[in-house]
Amino acid sequence: MVPTPFSVEHAPKAYLVNTIFENKPVPTLYIRHQIDLDAEKSIKEVVDGQQRILTIISYKDDEFAAKHPNHKKKVKYSELSRVEKQDFAQTKLSVGYLIGASDSDVIEIFGRINSIAKNLNPQEKRNAQYSGEFKQFSLNEAVERLPFWRRTGVFTGNDIARMQEVQFISDLAINFMEGLTDFSAEKIDRYYKEFDEDFPRGQEIAARFESVFSKLAVINPEAFSETVFKQYQIAHTLMVAVDQSPHANPDKIEKAMSDIDAIIRSEDDGRIPDGEAARYAEGFTGGNLHRIRTRTIRNEVLMAALA
Repeated sequence: MVPTPFSVEHAPKAYLVNTIFENKPVPTLYIRHQIDLDAEKSIKEVVDGQQRILTIISYKDDEFAAKHPNHKKKVKYSELSRVEKQDFAQTKLSVGYLIGASDSDVIEIFGRINSIAKNLNPQEKRNAQYSGEFKQFSLNEAVERLPFWRRTGVFTGNDIARMQEVQFISDLAINFMEGLTDFSAEKIDRYYKEFDEDFPRGQEIAARFESVFSKLAVINPEAFSETVFKQYQIAHTLMVAVDQSPHANPDKIEKAMSDIDAIIRSEDDGRIPDGEAARYAEGFTGGNLHRIRTRTIRNEVLMAALA
């Protein structure tokens, strides 16, 4: 097997098997196919995907357990039903053949792929490096909220293509667990690493997400798309505040959004003192809207409006 400079095989074994159970795409296997004319042999050699193949074999050998949609807990192969085993055995994997490729050809091919990977943003790199529980939680929640992103315009199609909404969900989950915190790419990385194998608070945070988004989903989309709350940094703080204000109903939330937007747009007719208006401006329109100082200002304003 020729060592290649690019590999996507960072995922825990259980995640790969779960991907198969969920009928989701598995990264393509690449096989070099050569013909030895003298020996009259056809030689096939795995150049990328050996770990995936070994993972599937080791699961069949009962070496670890994985999540299955028909089971509440992770299960080993021996714990699957006859039909589930049959489905697993009949899994189709995508295979790409490198016909007659030399060692240098293989290295060049994967070098080109690697050069593309260098242009990935932090969340895309995170997504490539980790495939565990916290990543799955963030991906699933981001996908679940896709209609909301589209209706409100909080994230554009290009943002979603670059996984910005997934990073948003990851950061939001951290703020739900720790309380209001500064945005930190390094902290998100740590969460992906620490909760790669297990995310014990996943169900709790998912339930809190559902409570928040179910309220925001019934609000007029223009309360987001036509106001300062279209900015994802401000929408983020709103969601934290709504989580901290469980008795706030959609009408109260929408009114608070409208009142705050009017103040920011200088349509408040002197409802607040000039000093307070400056504070609003810093928290909602100043630079570094994802930093803890501006997040704190917005949170205080929103909590007061939702009280």
